[in-house]
Amino acid sequence: MESLADLQTPIFWAEGHPGKLDRNSWELQIIGACLEPQTFTWAQLMLLHSTTVDGRLTSVTRWSVRGLWEGVSLKTLLEKVKAKPSVKYVRFWSHGLVYDTSIPLAIALKEKSLVAWKFNGHFLSEDYGGPMRAFIPYLWGYKSAKSIVKIELLEHYIPGFWEKRGYTDSAEIEPGFCRDMNEGGAIKQIPGGEVLKFKDED
Repeated sequence: MESLADLQTPIFWAEGHPGKLDRNSWELQIIGACLEPQTFTWAQLMLLHSTTVDGRLTSVTRWSVRGLWEGVSLKTLLEKVKAKPSVKYVRFWSHGLVYDTSIPLAIALKEKSLVAWKFNGHFLSEDYGGPMRAFIPYLWGYKSAKSIVKIELLEHYIPGFWEKRGYTDSAEIEPGFCRDMNEGGAIKQIPGGEVLKFKDED
């Protein structure tokens, strides 16, 4: 199956491309409002029950790419660290701790919200947020933080990198034109919310 590179998915790093990252030594720290904060190694994450979902990453810059995303559900990770009932938001931090963004707990607990490391069976490269990234298909792509090293469980909302620069805090996907990378960048119309299909596919 085609990789993100095969589909000519745009590459964009707001904080600068991180260069080569070592997958095998990668760690993901989960802290904040939980009873058992933990740091998971790559090997430990690989032992967790993996989930594969069919979904689209849809960028606020108006492109969308569909495929099979594989990783561990955020719900599973929150259960592992025993998230407190007071948690209201989940905050992601990317490599280098420059980029951050937060999503509501209700979105984090949805079926397709993952910490993902594969797309269509291919491990994610650094270009596309490897070794692991948030995959949140319900919201604009800036909520799907790349190369995440830390998840922080919050009791109140904190605006992130792009939100402080004028992007909406909700990141609700709005109707309009969008490039379908699965169809060579063809211009199509998307409805509001998670992109399950384009308007011309009704």
